[in-house]
Amino acid sequence: MPTPLRGFRVLVSGAGVAGPAVAWWLARHGAEVTVVEAAPALRTSGFAVDFRGPTHLGVLAAMGVLDELRAVQTHAGAMSRVDEHDREVFRLPAEFAGGELEVRRRDLSRILHEHGADRVGYLFGDRITALTETADGVRVDLARGASRTVDLVVGADGLHSGVRRLAFGPESAYVTHLGYHLAGWDLPNDLGAGPVPRQYNVPGRMASVAADQREPDRATALVVFASPRQDHDRLDLDRQKALVADAFAGLGWHVPRLLAGLRDAPELYFDAIARVSVPRWHAGRAVLLGDAAWGVTLGGMGVGTGLVGAYVLAGELALAGGDHRVALPAYERRMRAYAGRWQRGASPGHFLAPATGWGLWLRDRLLATRPVQSLLVRSTGSLATEADLPDYAARV
Repeated sequence: MPTPLRGFRVLVSGAGVAGPAVAWWLARHGAEVTVVEAAPALRTSGFAVDFRGPTHLGVLAAMGVLDELRAVQTHAGAMSRVDEHDREVFRLPAEFAGGELEVRRRDLSRILHEHGADRVGYLFGDRITALTETADGVRVDLARGASRTVDLVVGADGLHSGVRRLAFGPESAYVTHLGYHLAGWDLPNDLGAGPVPRQYNVPGRMASVAADQREPDRATALVVFASPRQDHDRLDLDRQKALVADAFAGLGWHVPRLLAGLRDAPELYFDAIARVSVPRWHAGRAVLLGDAAWGVTLGGMGVGTGLVGAYVLAGELALAGGDHRVALPAYERRMRAYAGRWQRGASPGHFLAPATGWGLWLRDRLLATRPVQSLLVRSTGSLATEADLPDYAARV
């Protein structure tokens, strides 16, 4: 394969999903790529993520990871709404909740990291502290490592992107809180949970639990709850656990057992449900990718869109021979409409945990009908498909 980016130096912030993906594509085009990640190792928390349609699956196939992902897929995806006595009220089809391929986020992250580890450098336990444009690149200062000058910095560091803050401005200018928080943790499966998530609701709160498909003695809890913006330290695990425990105190169903598991959980995924809106995704030699640019927490197709964005960003840079002044506007023109299809939708919090008894009753009544379920499956598949995705390998 041609290497139009030979000698092109890139620093990627974020080793979640979009970061390792764009690093792999850039390295394949010949670039010298390093990924810096604040966490000390690959994260093991997070939820299942799904892919649907020929665009998502085509990019995974082009990366050579589709078969590996199919080998670790959850085979779940359906979602069962239950009452306080654990009796099923209705069930959403697997095609809606889990797409055509559903995997654990930790498995996806691991596979993408392993796929590029022989050609991409990784710096764990470090973060970017300053960006300074120079005559021949951008100087990057790190909290722990040595400063370096590169040709491009990619912010693939999520909803709370450090690159976005440094290159574009404070988070408050770009991230809108949507009135809910979510949390997830692992616990022993002593509830007899199966692989299909069982979801229990009261107004403004939702709790669910499902067994790990490959480790049935383990289960994963997910909760969503209405809550104002919280300004606590995002690394304060005890504070996060207390917020969840307070929000769900006194509820029935399996909630007391889930909260008991929360007390002993060594890791917790906790965040606001929020929407990111950035008027321009690139500034000089810095560019945003994935949730840092267009994220919606639990938005449904954020991971798949991030992988497509990684493919397009690397492809446009390859077409332009590394000229960021040409490539970055082209990347944004191509991705903005695609990402915007689902990014403008309603808050996932309102869908998962309607705030009123009337809203909860109406949601359940609608979702229990076959026509509404069929419409949801068709619409999500069409939103994920991009008919005009270039074949960059044939053009460089």
